[in-house]
Amino acid sequence: MAFVPVYILILGTTIIIDYYAGIYLERTKGKRRRYFLVASLIANIGVLAIFKYYNFLNGNLSDFLNSIGYINRIPNLSILLPIGLSFHTFQAMSYTIEVYRGNQKAEYNFGIYALYVMFFPQLVAGPIERPQNLLHQFYEKHYFEYERIVDGLKLMLWGLFKKIVIADRLALYVNVVYDNPSEHSGLSLSIGTVFFAFQIYCDFSGYSDMAIGAAKILGFKLMTNFNRPYLSRNISEFWKRWHISLSTWFKDYLYLSLGGNRVSIPRWYFNLLFVFTISGLWHGANWTFIIWGALNGFYLVFAILTADWRRRINHYIYLDRLPWLHNFLQISITFILTCFAWIFFRANTSSDAFLVLTKIIKMNGPLFIDEVTMVYSLFGIILLVLVETNTEYFKGSFSLINHHNQAVRICTYTFLILTILLIGVIDGSQFIYFQF
Repeated sequence: MAFVPVYILILGTTIIIDYYAGIYLERTKGKRRRYFLVASLIANIGVLAIFKYYNFLNGNLSDFLNSIGYINRIPNLSILLPIGLSFHTFQAMSYTIEVYRGNQKAEYNFGIYALYVMFFPQLVAGPIERPQNLLHQFYEKHYFEYERIVDGLKLMLWGLFKKIVIADRLALYVNVVYDNPSEHSGLSLSIGTVFFAFQIYCDFSGYSDMAIGAAKILGFKLMTNFNRPYLSRNISEFWKRWHISLSTWFKDYLYLSLGGNRVSIPRWYFNLLFVFTISGLWHGANWTFIIWGALNGFYLVFAILTADWRRRINHYIYLDRLPWLHNFLQISITFILTCFAWIFFRANTSSDAFLVLTKIIKMNGPLFIDEVTMVYSLFGIILLVLVETNTEYFKGSFSLINHHNQAVRICTYTFLILTILLIGVIDGSQFIYFQF
């Protein structure tokens, strides 16, 4: 509404449609129930299609027609993409799907249902909540609890630290090399790619931490959205730890609906590739995102195809007898594969992505160095690695923010706040996932 006030009608219309769809889904029996579910899905997906994908599809149609000598006379739309449209659209769809499946009672209080869709901490970038987790919390009385509020504030502080001190500082280097890949060497682009891996993680998980923390202060519990994904030992595990609310959404509502792995082997491979390609398209109307999603699907299929072969090699070279080394290699390879895929996610165009790949393979040219940015960036990455390898959201035995000694806790708070103020990039940079 801050940009286009009339955009509140988008939310208002879909909320009204889904509210009544849920009621009629509960009241109606037989095959007629599908009509109400389909109407709800069409309304939500239709809004996405118009605002997010119309110009992309129309542009590709124009390119195709031009290639065969025709002109596409259908004009593009001059519209802004509403912030966080994909997030609250998917949250709304989860409600009607769960009511249709009989896993959730229809919500008859219109205000409560509207609040479920528009709950402010996670409205624009998740986590994408299920109705079973969130709706009942709006009916519960939330009392003042000092420890809960302090825990929420700690989580918000850590999320803000990850965003401003780590993510936005890394962005200074990443933006320079990725916005002009033709002017930078393969080494600079390699460093930029690794930096982007940490940037997008700290940017998005930082938002999730702040959203979860803000909700916790109010007395609401949101689902965990990240669980140290860069410590994953394979791509499958990575997607169980990264953007958990979206990964489980696609698993429960698309992958399993297609049959999951309870189908023939070729169909199973197709399901994986299709779901991850659609997941890429969800992230944005650009071929770079589609390639990124398909590439992650390919990783999973390739891992399944080579599972026996890799086990035999590990046994032959005695790697299975050295679990610490095996785990280290698995984590390292998974991180490298993830970074390779991030190239397509971050590149402005697919041609830029392939240029970056070409330069990284050649690995020639001078290294771009911004001393201040590099020092602060490495400081942030090292601190993040130390925290996440020893604790999980400051709950482990090495935690300082939850230390039993009050002086230690206060010193930790002071360190985080001063670091944010002194070396944080406070320039109003938006969260990366706001664009989705």
